[in-house]
Amino acid sequence: MIESCIVVRGARTHNLKNIMVEIPKHRFVVFTGVSGSGKSSLVFDTLYTEAQRQLVETFSTFARSRLPKLSRPDMDEVTNLSTAILIDQKPMGSNLRSTLGTATEILTYLRLLFSRLAQPQIGPSFLYSFNHPEGMCPACHGLGTVIEVNRERLLRWDRSLRDGALDHPECRPGGFLWRELVSIGLFDPDKPLSEFTPQELHLLLDTEAVPVTKPHGVETYIKNWEGFARRLVRLKTAKGEAEGGEPVESSRGGKKTSVYEEYFSYGTCPDCGGHRINARARESRIRDRHIGQLCAMELADLLPWLEGISDPLGQSILPKARILLQGLIRLGLGYLTLERPVSTLSGGESQRVKTARQLDCDLTDLLYILDEPSAGLHPRDTEAVLALLRNLRDRGNTVLVVEHDPTIIRGADWVVDLGPSGGAQGGEVVYVGSPGDLHGGSSITGRLLQDEAVIPSRKEFSRFYEIHHARTNNLQDISVKIPQGAFTCITGVSGSGKSTLMHQEFIAAYPEAVVVDQGGIGRTSRGNLITYTGMFDAVRRLFSKATGQAASLFSFNSQGACQKCGGQGVISTELFFLDAVQTPCDECQGKRYRPEVLTYRYAGVSIDEVLEMTAHQALELFSQSKIKAQLELLLRVGLGYLKLGQALSTLSGGEAQRLKLAARLSTRGQVYILDEPTRGLHRGDIQTLHVLIQDLVGAGNTVVVIEHNMDIVKYAQWIVDLGPGAGKEGGRVLYQGPAAGLPGCRDSRTAKYLSSFYRTS
Repeated sequence: MIESCIVVRGARTHNLKNIMVEIPKHRFVVFTGVSGSGKSSLVFDTLYTEAQRQLVETFSTFARSRLPKLSRPDMDEVTNLSTAILIDQKPMGSNLRSTLGTATEILTYLRLLFSRLAQPQIGPSFLYSFNHPEGMCPACHGLGTVIEVNRERLLRWDRSLRDGALDHPECRPGGFLWRELVSIGLFDPDKPLSEFTPQELHLLLDTEAVPVTKPHGVETYIKNWEGFARRLVRLKTAKGEAEGGEPVESSRGGKKTSVYEEYFSYGTCPDCGGHRINARARESRIRDRHIGQLCAMELADLLPWLEGISDPLGQSILPKARILLQGLIRLGLGYLTLERPVSTLSGGESQRVKTARQLDCDLTDLLYILDEPSAGLHPRDTEAVLALLRNLRDRGNTVLVVEHDPTIIRGADWVVDLGPSGGAQGGEVVYVGSPGDLHGGSSITGRLLQDEAVIPSRKEFSRFYEIHHARTNNLQDISVKIPQGAFTCITGVSGSGKSTLMHQEFIAAYPEAVVVDQGGIGRTSRGNLITYTGMFDAVRRLFSKATGQAASLFSFNSQGACQKCGGQGVISTELFFLDAVQTPCDECQGKRYRPEVLTYRYAGVSIDEVLEMTAHQALELFSQSKIKAQLELLLRVGLGYLKLGQALSTLSGGEAQRLKLAARLSTRGQVYILDEPTRGLHRGDIQTLHVLIQDLVGAGNTVVVIEHNMDIVKYAQWIVDLGPGAGKEGGRVLYQGPAAGLPGCRDSRTAKYLSSFYRTS
């Protein structure tokens, strides 16, 4: 046994096969393996969950009754755990009032600094806060943005209120608000909106709350009527959320948006200029800058500005802010600003922000757990992340990292490789030891750890998609050509303008493009592989046709659901201050359906047996074209080993990314935009992705990939490299053309990393 190590015995979470592993403490340990091999099951669902559970067990009964209840992972035992800190890529929030400055507390230190040094003095630090009534701009309520109702979307001028003149989910005919509109007595419910007078429109949409007396039986009551548009804005501003309502796919197949968002339009607040604070706070300055202007500066510019302050009154405040800023800049986030809402940060940016917040923690012997800290990083910035991980280790902590990046793997002290494959073929410990000895044998990771050199593409093209004079965000009036029928990579350091170029400029010019971005997959307890891909409707129709029963009978979310567990398959029992216990439903035996539903069969199998099939197995059963096409897509992206009924919540990050890709590929198009599709993918999975891209291009499609990973960039036929830096230092086209020409571009920070993957013959 290794001296001072975490010992896991009999781990069986998800696909883990009763494994035993020893993990050295006070070391930097990487867990690797192909997608679905069991890395997340071991690190997050076993080690982290058990560390949290044991920590909660030390609290009083009173405290535990008010904390989340954690079930014990499926294992025999784990010993020698430390208090765990998870630094993941989950969003840091959706509220527009939460910014990088508030999330890191750098803004708190700036407010303290201004309360001491700014002139004219206005008082305590909360007077500089856009989240405090005494500091916020009264016009925008501290959001920096004026929110207005999109009246073209809301109003149907040819309809009456009774017929749905207000085209909004809350005003649907028959609903509560609709009944109020037609009965309140302020409006003629049968008059078309086009015949309303200006006064009537103001009363309907914009009036402040006015009292209305209404009869109710023999009595009357008074209620307030507020203009509907005014009410929408008030509620939206109070929530401060980037989006409201249930998310749905946008019409462009890109980022998820809300059905409610289309009713709003946004603009910079004219009173505060987007700085969020009121006039009194804007007049109070240090070195001729108010606090809102500092929040609008890039972090790389803010740090030297703060270092220029020499007043002794500020010296007790500045060190903490400087440490945080230095950490963020070292991690490649110098292009961000403190006013940036955390809801707009990518998963990789969020994780790096969370990591930077740990830099001044004086606690030791902690267990830091990170999920792919290299995600979304240019190779230039990966070295900085590696140095930071080693710094956490050197301060007496244990650092566990789930990772695929070869630079991070080679830089670790210890490697635990899981596999040998994914799903049912994974869940075993393939290798444990020094990264230098990870090669050959049964380890796919070891065999692929050596960089494979390729001959760079020199193909010429004659037809292009073109973007002219792009100036959105930090793009500096650039023009770009992307060849049709080719595989193009958009490269450059983080913050150089890649996403702006493709998600905003290109999509605006070519809205028919199919976009696969980094948005969530909607992991609910009822969502699974077959429902997410849309196959379930077709499968249930086949069962309906074969048995003569209603299709809804074969849904565990509808008529066919087990009445005892509601189609969940498990019974959750709350035990007050003890952990909630989940046990298989004793009525349906975990199959989710009523017993009689399982007696109906299609081609000799029941509906629950279909859910237990892998995509490979199901392909032999279903010949129906839509189902077959979806199954073939799952196989093409390397997910043939997954069961059709596997819950989305159990998928690894790499599996979720490829599932989303398969769902988008079912939408036939000529232009596909993939945003960092290698995120969460092992090198073996990247080879599968490359074959898929080749197939798409071979069929005449155009594939554009925003990417940092040289394992996929090296195969590109055309490269557009942006930079040279991030933020205001980026936004320029350093190179565009055949891949073979990029290594000769001296200004490109991508060129030197890519050239090592190329060979001349």
